[in-house]
Amino acid sequence: MRRRSVLTLAAVGAVAGCARGGPARPEAAAAAPALAFPPRFGWGAATSAYQLEGAANEDGRGPSVWDVFSHQPGRIRNGDTGDVAADHYHRFAEDLDIMKDLGLRSYRFSISWSRVLPTGRGTVNAKGIDFYHKLVDGLLARGIAPVVTLFHWDTPQALQELGGWENRDCAKWFADYAHAMFTALGDKVPTWLTINEPKTVVDVGYTAGIHAPGKQDRRLANVVGHHLLLGHGLAVQALRATSGNGRIGAALSLSPTYPADDSDGARTAATTADAEENRRWLDPLLRGRYPQDWLDSQAADAPVRAAIKDGDLAVIGTRNDLLGVNYYGPTHLTGTGARVMQHPTSQATWQEIYPDGLFDLLTRIKRDYGDIPVSITENGMATENPLQDQDRITFLRDHLTAAHRAIQAGVKLESYHLWSLMDNFEWAEGYSQRWGIIHVDYATQRRTHKASADWYKTVIARNGL
Repeated sequence: MRRRSVLTLAAVGAVAGCARGGPARPEAAAAAPALAFPPRFGWGAATSAYQLEGAANEDGRGPSVWDVFSHQPGRIRNGDTGDVAADHYHRFAEDLDIMKDLGLRSYRFSISWSRVLPTGRGTVNAKGIDFYHKLVDGLLARGIAPVVTLFHWDTPQALQELGGWENRDCAKWFADYAHAMFTALGDKVPTWLTINEPKTVVDVGYTAGIHAPGKQDRRLANVVGHHLLLGHGLAVQALRATSGNGRIGAALSLSPTYPADDSDGARTAATTADAEENRRWLDPLLRGRYPQDWLDSQAADAPVRAAIKDGDLAVIGTRNDLLGVNYYGPTHLTGTGARVMQHPTSQATWQEIYPDGLFDLLTRIKRDYGDIPVSITENGMATENPLQDQDRITFLRDHLTAAHRAIQAGVKLESYHLWSLMDNFEWAEGYSQRWGIIHVDYATQRRTHKASADWYKTVIARNGL
């Protein structure tokens, strides 16, 4: 089952405590890159709160849907939970030094909504907000730009008990939380992202039921999708209403869709899939409307039709300053709408490795939606190679080459955040998959550079490949 989506049609040296896992590849020693990126390009890495922080029951943090879901028997591989994860809450200063050593210019992380608002609403938890002040201040002191995601799937459980994103009020609760964060962190944060991968919440959390909150109701899922977009728009408006100068956008998981063969049926299936995979999210955010073919695919009595109120799309379409793109691979469709794999996969069997798809996706955004600034907010792979992860180096090199081609083609690509900075809790797969360039020994919490970390450090230092 795909982590990022279920197709519903069918940053030379070590810091204290962080040893290197091996030498960088020989070609990394070259003085000047063959493919140079723009001078101010934002080389970064990404994480999320529940996957990394741990300290699930400390300093006033309230439970999220993932705390509840991960403790339900049979939900997570090997019975794993995010209770401790990579213990970033206690080890963030060490982790910040790792980022500085890598040379990161940007770090994307998410805020645990229930750490700052234990019940999702009401009085801000001082200890929770203090953690994020220290994290942001630590990044700035090391010359690393914070990119803050407000929602990375961890709805406060207290709000879930009131219906969560099924309840239209959740969009307003989210905007109130967003305003609290804008007020607290103010101009210290140059870039905000509202919601991360609403498609995954819809497809995996509410349709397949293998992510929190574990529901299997596609009609309800589409209502959730609309409310997530409405929450995004209200949060954008909340930032505009403050004196903050930060930029704001959303992080969407996007997958270019291709016909698996030359048949008319496959071409039609790819177009239909594109509406669900991509345009259903891009069009409301960037055009203020849903694609007509997606709307037409909803039954006359579909609850999402009643959920879309007058004025909603104007709110959702409030001007974005940038677009975050999470890219993990393409989708190929047969004439029957079935997905087939036409390229190798990673350890995560849902992930088809196709770097050219990133070029196609980025240039398509420019062509169809104009010159909005773009950040690659996630891109990476899981591998069973613990330290000598040459396959990950190949993956990153090939995708960065595709990103460079897109820049050369005129795409306003500003930054690249690999997923992930370090190994962490991989949702339903628990700790069985390792996506980080920093290895985490979960028994000791020792951090160790993988070969990919040394390689990426050299890429950053050279500003290119």
